[in-house]
Amino acid sequence: MKKGILFLLLIIFGFQTIHSQEKFTEIEKLSVTAKIWGFLKYYHPQVAKGKFNWDEQFISILPKVKEAKSKEQLSTIYIDWIDSLGEVKKCKACNKPTNKEYFNKNFDLSWTQNSKYFNNEISSKLKFIEENRFQGKNYYVKSGSYGNIEVKNEPEYLDKEYPDSYHRLLSLSRYWNTVEYFFPYKYQTDQNWDEVLLEMIPRFTDADNAVEYHLVMLETVIKLDDSHAMFHTTTIHEKFYGKKYLPIIIRIIEGKVVITNFRDSSFAIKNDLQIGDVIETIDSENALERINRINKYVHGSNVSVKAKNYSYIFFNGFNDIVNMDIRRNDELITKNLERHDYSKDSFKPIEKKEEKFKLLKNNIGYINLGILEEKDIKPIMDNMISSKALIVDIRNYPKIHPYKLSSYFIKEERDFVKLIKPDLSYPGKYVWKRKGTVYPYKKEYYKGKVILLINEETQSSAEYSTMILQVGDNVITVGSQTSGADGNVSKIEFLGYKSFISGLGVFYPDGTETQRVGVKVDVKVKRTIKGIQEGKDEILEKAIEIINQ
Repeated sequence: MKKGILFLLLIIFGFQTIHSQEKFTEIEKLSVTAKIWGFLKYYHPQVAKGKFNWDEQFISILPKVKEAKSKEQLSTIYIDWIDSLGEVKKCKACNKPTNKEYFNKNFDLSWTQNSKYFNNEISSKLKFIEENRFQGKNYYVKSGSYGNIEVKNEPEYLDKEYPDSYHRLLSLSRYWNTVEYFFPYKYQTDQNWDEVLLEMIPRFTDADNAVEYHLVMLETVIKLDDSHAMFHTTTIHEKFYGKKYLPIIIRIIEGKVVITNFRDSSFAIKNDLQIGDVIETIDSENALERINRINKYVHGSNVSVKAKNYSYIFFNGFNDIVNMDIRRNDELITKNLERHDYSKDSFKPIEKKEEKFKLLKNNIGYINLGILEEKDIKPIMDNMISSKALIVDIRNYPKIHPYKLSSYFIKEERDFVKLIKPDLSYPGKYVWKRKGTVYPYKKEYYKGKVILLINEETQSSAEYSTMILQVGDNVITVGSQTSGADGNVSKIEFLGYKSFISGLGVFYPDGTETQRVGVKVDVKVKRTIKGIQEGKDEILEKAIEIINQ
């Protein structure tokens, strides 16, 4: 008798366990639907050809998904949906051996086999589609001239500022899936990309007005941890940040918010503000606490570049006057500063005299890569070929990639980079594109030291240029962490609003990552408040010190 009761209890408990495992939340249902929608968009032969209004398909499936009470009901909805799209024929090309060298850190379709959400039939259908995926020219995405993707044929919407909740979900799904399949650095984000989808679904559906909707789009972009991933709308700037600001540039130095420059020279003189002043409070809010509060709205691959980008919104607001406590040496000074309307006022930036090339003391040459042109390289190197050393400043955005300049620094050809690009024949996978190589200049070889100067201003093309020059025989890189955003930029979309991502993956020849960490630094130099106050270029000074040693 007791054994019978025990057996019955085990059966009941087992049934309850199985039943509880089939339970899932509405957010999970919407998440799975968004994933299937994106998967079919890029994998299903009929969908990828553009035969359907795919946005409308997403909107029409949502009410059915919301009504589903069990895994079987949900699977039936997905099966009927897939069956309505037409036949998926066997793909001969998909199963042929390939000589492609894959980079698979971003690839994961294991969710298609998740028994919590799908029965065996739907999982089998999704697997079959993967194995017989579309191989032609996708209607929604193409490969650009450098291999990074270009989004195309995405419908625009008139009511884009604040669409209904279903279209807000569509907006999230469109953006999330583009990143899911075509962002080469997805695996490096602080927050798992699947978790981002689960977090942002209720944020998008519950956004009560246009400002909230635009802010959740912005926060989604920021979660890419990519300095290229920028997102700006008029709604955010005028209704949330406030379009009035102060023309002050700040950095985080020694754990403090420090004024490092001004966008308007007369503003500093008028208000007795100095480079090196430490901001302690702004409108009674601790400056560092303000930084922490706005952090989720500031893009950047790492802390160093975020510190640069805080300037864009740190001072914004709606009030005409800003109260600010600053510390200058040991004195605390209170300032009442008038904000300016960036849409109306025109500022006169501090004029900075820049030279392509100049000769420093002790026969040391200095090149500003930000304004150097190809035609300048040979005359400069002809004059500098026997100099003691050459400093190349890359704390800027170069006009050129310095292959020719680097060729003076090597005796034999050297690889400086490996690249990955999205494989559109197998979305989510990436192939090693090629290596980049620098070839020696046959006529002359530069024997002196070469010092590269870098910091958080060194981003994208500047980081790539640094890697080109780093192959030199006597090259030393001096400075601080760079932006950590390399690779050609791709434009991707929410509904009616565009953003950007790093579209190609950039690595050193040995596979060392550059995204987020930045390029390699041999001698690290951190700026100091004292150095800023004294007007020193501490990175340049360190370079000269190394040369003279």
